[in-house]
Amino acid sequence: MEDREIAIDVKNLEISYRCLKTFSIRKSLFQLKKSKVEVFEAVRDVSFQVPKGEIMGMVGRNGSGKSTMLRAIAGIIAPDSGTIDLHGHNVSLMSIGVGFQKKLSGRENILLSGMLLGFSEKQVRDKMDEIIKFAELGRFIDMPVKTYSSGMYSKLAFSITAVLESDIMLIDEVLSVGDAKFKKKSYRKMKELISNKNRTVVIVSHSSDTLRKLCTSLMWLHNGKIRMLGKTDEVLEAYEKFMN
Repeated sequence: MEDREIAIDVKNLEISYRCLKTFSIRKSLFQLKKSKVEVFEAVRDVSFQVPKGEIMGMVGRNGSGKSTMLRAIAGIIAPDSGTIDLHGHNVSLMSIGVGFQKKLSGRENILLSGMLLGFSEKQVRDKMDEIIKFAELGRFIDMPVKTYSSGMYSKLAFSITAVLESDIMLIDEVLSVGDAKFKKKSYRKMKELISNKNRTVVIVSHSSDTLRKLCTSLMWLHNGKIRMLGKTDEVLEAYEKFMN
């Protein structure tokens, strides 16, 4: 790893959520100062590097910190401590429920998302027709995103990132959502994108088949910590044995 250029460098990352237990408004007027705030440690002192061109998968039970990790790398969540260095590379996150303004149309969100990824308005507009064609949303492209199903949402999210092609792609289960036809098309497009040796990809998925076919390495997160990091087959074997 020392001989390869590093695309993602995470050091001593700590991310916690503060959870206030629900209670009635009436009680809150008298007991707010007494109420206890629970702290959930989502990511606990995690350090790792992803070389440029690597396709790293990420596995772990629900609540193990996978999605939190991706959001931190994407710059959506600020860590409590630790550092994330992307060495000047631009990054995009494909995830259901992240990144779109629900009141805006799909077309408007393409422009907004592309500019947030660091592309110019002209660059996004030049790719607009290609993104819309790939997403296969028809007349819904000019309707508010809040009217979209989860499958339509994932199609648009995937299409924006796939067509605009950022240096680092973070994928959170998007490949597993949508109709069978789109799954096949998005899988083919993903294989095409990651064949570029200069592109770095991190995939969170519950599909062992997807991880085996696409990933060159795998990280197993457990209770916010790295339990195992290494070759895909070796980590998957240990993870599946643990889960069974």
